[in-house]
Amino acid sequence: VPVDGSHWLSMQEVLDGLRQNGHEIVVVAPEVSLHIKPTKNFIVKMYSVPFTQEELDHVYWKMSQNVFQEGSFLERFLTIYEQLKNTSAMFLSTCTYLLYNKELVRYLEESKF
Repeated sequence: VPVDGSHWLSMQEVLDGLRQNGHEIVVVAPEVSLHIKPTKNFIVKMYSVPFTQEELDHVYWKMSQNVFQEGSFLERFLTIYEQLKNTSAMFLSTCTYLLYNKELVRYLEESKF
């Protein structure tokens, strides 16, 4: 179960190597993500989440804008802190929606994932 972003980019190379050695790869991922997309090299089991691709893209765009924001240290700190709280809540909901997806969890249990 990968984390999106740079973690996924690093993990994808490992998965490609495992696939070349004959392993079947199953990736569990939210249907909304930055980089995790189905390919012919692995099976992707996706599950729904309570936000859209546009909302996720906006969160990352806003985060990149906040890095270069001007203002006092306190203003910038509070802005980034608020952004991190919102991003953390989004990631938590991703985990929650995975764990409460009975059909997917049943599949994972039956396949000894």
